[in-house]
Amino acid sequence: MLKIRFLFGALAFSLLAAFSTPAQIARPFPFRATHYDVEVVVNAPQQTITAQAKVDFVASEVSRSLLVELHSDLSVSSVTTSSGQKLNFERDAHSPLLVNVGLPQALAPGKQVTLTFSYAGPVSSEDDSPTKGLRLASVDKTSAYLLQPARWFPLTDYPANRYTGTFKIIVPDTFAVAGTGKADSPTMMPALGRGQPGQAAYTFHCDTAGPVGTFVAGSLQLTPSQAEGYNIPVYAPPAQTNTAKDYSNSLARILSYFSDTFGGLNEQPSVTIAQIPDGSVPGFSAPGLLLISARQWTPKSNDLLLSQLAAGQWWGDSVLPASSADVWLTGGLSRYAAAMYAEQSDGIAGLHKALQTFAIGSLMYEETTPIAQAQQLQPYSEQYNSIVVDKGAMVFHMLRAQIGDDAFTALLRDFYKQYAGKNATDAEFEKMAATKVPAPTADNPPVNLIAFFSQWLNSTGVPEFQLQYITYRTVKGFKVVGKVLQGLDTFRQPVEIRVDTEGNPVTKKVLVLGTSTNFEIDTFGRPRPNGVTIDPNNNVLKSSPQLRVLAAVARGEGLAQDGKYYDAIQEYQRALDLQSNNSLALFRTGEAMFYEKNYQAAANSFRSALSGDLDPKWIEVWSHIYIGKIYDLLGQRERAVNEYSLAQHLNDNTAGAQQEAATYLKKPYTEGATATATSASPSDSTPSKSTTPADSKPGDKPVLKRRPN
Repeated sequence: MLKIRFLFGALAFSLLAAFSTPAQIARPFPFRATHYDVEVVVNAPQQTITAQAKVDFVASEVSRSLLVELHSDLSVSSVTTSSGQKLNFERDAHSPLLVNVGLPQALAPGKQVTLTFSYAGPVSSEDDSPTKGLRLASVDKTSAYLLQPARWFPLTDYPANRYTGTFKIIVPDTFAVAGTGKADSPTMMPALGRGQPGQAAYTFHCDTAGPVGTFVAGSLQLTPSQAEGYNIPVYAPPAQTNTAKDYSNSLARILSYFSDTFGGLNEQPSVTIAQIPDGSVPGFSAPGLLLISARQWTPKSNDLLLSQLAAGQWWGDSVLPASSADVWLTGGLSRYAAAMYAEQSDGIAGLHKALQTFAIGSLMYEETTPIAQAQQLQPYSEQYNSIVVDKGAMVFHMLRAQIGDDAFTALLRDFYKQYAGKNATDAEFEKMAATKVPAPTADNPPVNLIAFFSQWLNSTGVPEFQLQYITYRTVKGFKVVGKVLQGLDTFRQPVEIRVDTEGNPVTKKVLVLGTSTNFEIDTFGRPRPNGVTIDPNNNVLKSSPQLRVLAAVARGEGLAQDGKYYDAIQEYQRALDLQSNNSLALFRTGEAMFYEKNYQAAANSFRSALSGDLDPKWIEVWSHIYIGKIYDLLGQRERAVNEYSLAQHLNDNTAGAQQEAATYLKKPYTEGATATATSASPSDSTPSKSTTPADSKPGDKPVLKRRPN
């Protein structure tokens, strides 16, 4: 089952970077890390890491207490100065991600100190991850990945800090490693002991300051590639190296588009694509590196996921947020950039498809907190992705609609030119946006960005528009006189109203102020019945009964993916309270009950889905397949065969439905059987370092893939 969050998604969705919980964010870092020399041994058999990190720090204030963030499962054995003096240190009792180091003496601002941290332990626990419930680092016997947000090496000022470094990754000699920085040729090392596997050392030099320190290792084969002047190495499992050319060609087109739109990256880009094992984010963007999960690595590249990750090279890797309150600038913009590329490659239909996804994701948890209070949210959570990533993307689109396409593109180019390699605040972006506001005209009401940003960044609430109008005959044609009604008292925004007539449609921008706004529109042709619509091009984030249904389904999908089937069913029921014949909500209810082994209730729900609105259409074929599985599990083989046959007769092969039906026509389904058609795992929505596919929305994928234990 594909859930919204993104996750771009995922990816996620470039994307906004994960950081610590609100209690941890409130703690200032009196020292900032500027350079790292890290050596880490990946202990695949023990599923742990052993590391030593030599770190240069610069004091930001007078202090003899130095704070870093380090994965809470990593045990620090020593912290020493450059002269070898051992220092006292302790984990913070209230925020175990924090390690407090006592220095021999207080240092003044600007003074440097170099410390070496020695530490070891596991990093794969979801419960102990800096983002609870999400695995940001993992080591097992066949693969490993170490994402920077996992805090697998000591960090300061996350997500705003940038630094240089050299990283030496020691892995079993059967592993290959891809990561941030310029790589030396691997060095073969002898085995640690008799009967132990050999080792290989990969060294990466990160000479440009940035959020570096992300690596993936495993059975990966390098396919070098050049396309449109870009070097794009692709690391994929041997069985999937045939996809490398398509991925590199797609990425080259995307990079060229973004370079033309935003401005070129500071250095001639050499961007690596690598596959990351399932179990983490669907995609992740780090400087010069794009990671795509195995479940998202399709034979033909997902350009929406790839474009959001690529946008992270600009928004989230080159331009960084100044604080955790400014992350929408990078997370929301990298998400919206994927929609811009969809518009460029697929036309207006591609843009509108992405906007629907953003709107649904925004409505999932929009009322939780304003965008400007993002530090109150758990990064990578559904709430965070809804508010910062999806709503953030919609804010950029609404700003584009306010100031116009040319001014919006100029704003992004100027913003990137000024802040490439720097950190940006929301206030700085707002100030720059104000310089692009067009002069008011008769057809365009005045733009007030103070009111705009106040509404969409500092407040919660989404308008739900209603129209009341009457049509009059005039000497020159017709006049539509009416009111726009909505519930937000302080709302102020120009909104389009379109009148479809027997001739050409007439569109007028109306400045909607408060809960009731009058309007008049003159037309030559006779208005069609029910032909007056507000915001016909979806340029405003708004609520509607249909979107509320889809948002409730999306919340349920997220809960089901986490194994919270009871809570998921409650969300599906909320959707059904709004639309009782919604087949998607009925299907998802049956799916959750199926995995709870409540087979009778599941069958009833699938039958109800078949009698509903059948939107999306694939619900019909997959309902028959699920009902067939239930009959097989209950020993009613003849009835099961009938259901599989009905599925085959529909000739709908969404997500491999025909292969699924054929498989179980040959042999009965048994509990735990591996499905031949598995959808992508949930598109976890991510901060600027990760993303979810911009084309994902409730109902895109029919099969729930349960979270692995």
